[in-house]
Amino acid sequence: MDSIDAWVWWLIGAAGLGIALVVTAMPELGMLALGTVAGAVTAGLGGGVVLQVVVFAVVSVALIAVVRPIAARHRAQRPQLATGIDALKGKHAVVLERVDGAGGRIKLNGEVWSARALDTGLAYEVGQEVDVVEIEGATAIVM
Repeated sequence: MDSIDAWVWWLIGAAGLGIALVVTAMPELGMLALGTVAGAVTAGLGGGVVLQVVVFAVVSVALIAVVRPIAARHRAQRPQLATGIDALKGKHAVVLERVDGAGGRIKLNGEVWSARALDTGLAYEVGQEVDVVEIEGATAIVM
């Protein structure tokens, strides 16, 4: 075992972390794997054991400190393109059957939808234009 160079051990560690990354889908393991590759490069260039460990630690911590917050911020962003019922909120519709607090029908994006008024005291007559505020199941809430 003494005949194996240190850089090979570092690459074995990187491979192990890469496998763990694939199995667990934890991106931090990928960053640690890159740190072990940096340790392997340091060992290949003739750096001592202490320098190898320091390079591994610095690269791993730097990657986690820099990449992780960027990834979290990116994951928290809402999609730029609204789809499904989210795309219908704020759209204009035309009343086909009187809409009040109890119900009615509207034409929304070329489709007929059941609808009810957001304010139960208001009623919208046929031909009137309304705005979709919310979608609850198959019913558009309008105002």
